[in-house]
Amino acid sequence: MSTTPQDGLEERLRMREQKLNHPLHTQPDADTVIHGNIPNTPLAASTISFILGSLFSLSLLVFLSGGFPQYSWATYQLGFFLAAWSAFHWGEYAVTAGWNLEKCSVDSFLLDNGYMYHVANGSAVIEYLITVYFKPSLKSNPYLSQIGILMVVIGQFLRSIAMIHASTNFSHSVAYRKRNTHRLVTDGVYSYFRHPSYAGFYYWALGTQLVLQNPVCFVGYSYVLWRFFYYRTRSEENALIKFFGNEYVDYRRRVRTWIPFVP
Repeated sequence: MSTTPQDGLEERLRMREQKLNHPLHTQPDADTVIHGNIPNTPLAASTISFILGSLFSLSLLVFLSGGFPQYSWATYQLGFFLAAWSAFHWGEYAVTAGWNLEKCSVDSFLLDNGYMYHVANGSAVIEYLITVYFKPSLKSNPYLSQIGILMVVIGQFLRSIAMIHASTNFSHSVAYRKRNTHRLVTDGVYSYFRHPSYAGFYYWALGTQLVLQNPVCFVGYSYVLWRFFYYRTRSEENALIKFFGNEYVDYRRRVRTWIPFVP
């Protein structure tokens, strides 16, 4: 039985459609931009998850063990920082896959956040290691690290619960076009925080620097995060006013961001 070129084309299109509908395939909708620097494939997602999981497990072991005195750098503080960092990035993907699958891609790990993001994290580790090597006494305040741990845990919970509650209304990038299914979320955690995912990350990030007791990076993070969220919320809220009009204006008047100096 022979087939025509048209039949072959239809068969390929049918197979492609089946692949796109496969539960392991994370092909986001047309409105979600993929950077393309990391392959958007199940293999890439599983590999990244394995690496993050391994880093989390080893770092958590260091943290729970209180550090290894024979290695000056293997402290509980650095262990917690690396565990929190790996858990954060895995969690971003996991929550998106679980509650916002239509926007899920390998970029949902937020590992392709731009070089400045990695410079910031690298600077935190470098500042910590240099201080531990030359002046370890500057890292010996347990209460400061405990406050930081609490901030990280609360910040992570706040961000994750905000993403879960908003579900398909949440996006890692600012949406400038209103979708048919887009609704204004003002209940749940959003009734207390106007941008709970931003507030969560703000306090999570500053908490990591308190854990490491990094004065230079703490000040740097405070300024950079404030500047980023100040302009980000202005841009996003202008779009939301276009989408929802006075409904959003009234909501903005009632609910604060709870990020310092971000009205």
